[in-house]
Amino acid sequence: MLLTACAAGASDVADRSGRIVPMSGEATATGTVFGNFLVGRFAADEQDTRVAADNMLSALRVEPNQLDLVQRAFLAAVMDGRPEALRLARRLPENYAAQLVLFGADITGARWERAETRARSIGRQGPVQTLQPVMMAWALSGRGQVDQAIGLLRPLAEQGRFRALNALHAALIADVANRPREAERFVRLALAGQPEPTLRLSQLAAGILNRAGRTQEAVRLLDQLAETHDELALAALEPARSVVLSQRAIQGPADGVAEAYVALGSALRGQGLEELAGLLARLALRLRPNFGPAILLLADTMTEGEQLEAAIAMLGNVRPDDPLYGPAQLRRAGLLDRLDRLTEAERILAEMTAALPQLPQPTTRLGDILRRRGRFVEAAAAYDSSIARIEQPREFDWPLFYARGIARERSGNWPGAEADFLRALQLSPDQPYVMNYLAYTWADQGVNLDRARRMLEEASQQRPQDGNIADSLGWVLFRMGDIPGAIRQLERAVELEPRNSTVNDHLGDVYWAAGRQSEARFQWRRALTMDPEPAEAARLQAKLAGGLPMPVSR
Repeated sequence: MLLTACAAGASDVADRSGRIVPMSGEATATGTVFGNFLVGRFAADEQDTRVAADNMLSALRVEPNQLDLVQRAFLAAVMDGRPEALRLARRLPENYAAQLVLFGADITGARWERAETRARSIGRQGPVQTLQPVMMAWALSGRGQVDQAIGLLRPLAEQGRFRALNALHAALIADVANRPREAERFVRLALAGQPEPTLRLSQLAAGILNRAGRTQEAVRLLDQLAETHDELALAALEPARSVVLSQRAIQGPADGVAEAYVALGSALRGQGLEELAGLLARLALRLRPNFGPAILLLADTMTEGEQLEAAIAMLGNVRPDDPLYGPAQLRRAGLLDRLDRLTEAERILAEMTAALPQLPQPTTRLGDILRRRGRFVEAAAAYDSSIARIEQPREFDWPLFYARGIARERSGNWPGAEADFLRALQLSPDQPYVMNYLAYTWADQGVNLDRARRMLEEASQQRPQDGNIADSLGWVLFRMGDIPGAIRQLERAVELEPRNSTVNDHLGDVYWAAGRQSEARFQWRRALTMDPEPAEAARLQAKLAGGLPMPVSR
């Protein structure tokens, strides 16, 4: 509203070069075009796709020949899933996103020759060049030229930077053409290029291997995914497993191209290119509406842009029969919690717990939510439910015991917490943060100091730049009477964590023990400026007033 008001008297707009261009008479009289342009641009920056598209398209209706406006209106229309994107794409022959939209329209319209020509013409600059061979291959496949399509991808699947991507799509093309042995050979190449295959690669490969008669291998691939209690493991368990094994994930070229868009988008998101990842997810949904992986990718980009309501709505589009329905529900619960809609989050998790009584993920997510809210007794109870659902804890279960240990310690149950931390280390002995939490608490209690020191020295070797671990090691040395060693560690900890009130407080205590009282009071005053918890602030005030007894006892 403010941007519109500021623009009410405007009569000009800048073209792509920044030169001021007079607007039409209607725009001069009302300021509507310039106001819509500003609001649309601001909304696009804020990732509010609906407002951006509404305003850019409104401005373009009055000023249809402004090239910059055409470009922005096109992008806004794509990002909001508007049909106007196709019409605008025809006006932007140099825009790679526009060419992808037109390519998608050719694919869905079965205009195979035109699609192949368009794929060939897409420039070889930027990330999208990665997809060019795959796009051409799917266009050839649509024309029935399966041998040519696979032949195009074969050399790229056997060597080259993107061999896993090209091998997977050669396998998918062969699978659609009902060539199970050829599909199997290429999917093995794809798996060989990925020592830890992603969820989606594992799902697609399992389906192909099952249709090639390699059912035990297919099941083993899904078992490896299910052997974690990460949210995505739900997509490898029943009933999702039956869908993955029995139904062909790719039905034709449009599905295959959508798969490629999501694969590239996911990789780009991992490199911080959220906007381009979101664009590719939108293009995938134009080709394949309600495509679960594209919905999750788009919701992730919305979450990164703090568009939490939009992300929740997007996740609601994942169908109950989709293998990704469980992960989508867990993410919805987490987002609802971030919006302080805890009742709704708890309802979703309760429904999942009732539907999947043997699985720990829903109650684990509830425990995480309650723990972050400081409801430690309830969090520990939720983790109790999760652990009760695990027949035999394995190495990857250590985070669950660590989380329950924190909840128990913060709720005053130290014996239970200590047992959980030790169990976590029994399952996975080299976890630096578990060692840090346990050893620091021992040091604070003045017990098991030798063992605590050994733990923290090992943790420090693993995480040499972690200021909290350096602080814990300094605190143990202080408790053991090694004042010079404690000073060295705590000064280093303050360098690594300069805004941490506890670390500065500890350094003050060690300075006091070393007779450096002015420096000690400086650190305590500094710690008070760092928003310490009320109890910690009271201790700092007391130390500033009266110092510490010698030796220190806490």
